[in-house]
Amino acid sequence: MAQQPEGPSVRLLRVGEQVRHILSEILTRGDVHDDVLNNHVVSVTEVRMSPDLRHATVFVKPLLGQDEEAVLKALRTNTAYLQREVAHRIRLKYAAKLKFLADDSFEEGSHIDRLLRDPKVVQDLEKPQED
Repeated sequence: MAQQPEGPSVRLLRVGEQVRHILSEILTRGDVHDDVLNNHVVSVTEVRMSPDLRHATVFVKPLLGQDEEAVLKALRTNTAYLQREVAHRIRLKYAAKLKFLADDSFEEGSHIDRLLRDPKVVQDLEKPQED
C-alpha cells in the first residue's frame, strides 16, 4: 500500500512560487493603478495553492507592517486585475482565485524569540540536566 506524501506536492509548491514571483513583480513595478499599493513596499512572502490549483492563498506583508489593513483592502479591491495578470502569465487550465491574508509569521517568530530570551526561561535552560 502506497504511503501518502506529507505536505504539498512539488507541483503545488512550484506553481505557488511562480504565482508569488509574478505578484511580487507586478507590485514592485507598480503595475496596479492604486495609490495605496504604489505608496507601500509590499512583500509577497508565500503563496499556498489548493490541490486543484483553483485557489491561491497569498500571504503579504507591507514594509515594517505599516498600514497593513489599508494594503490588504487595496489588494482585495484589485484582486480581479491581479488574477487576470497571473492567469495571463501562467498557463494553467483554470485561473486561480486569489485570497490575500496578512503574514503573521514574523510576529510569531518575534514572540517566540522574546519568550526564549525571558530571564526565567534562560535560567531554566542553563540548569544542569539531572539524570
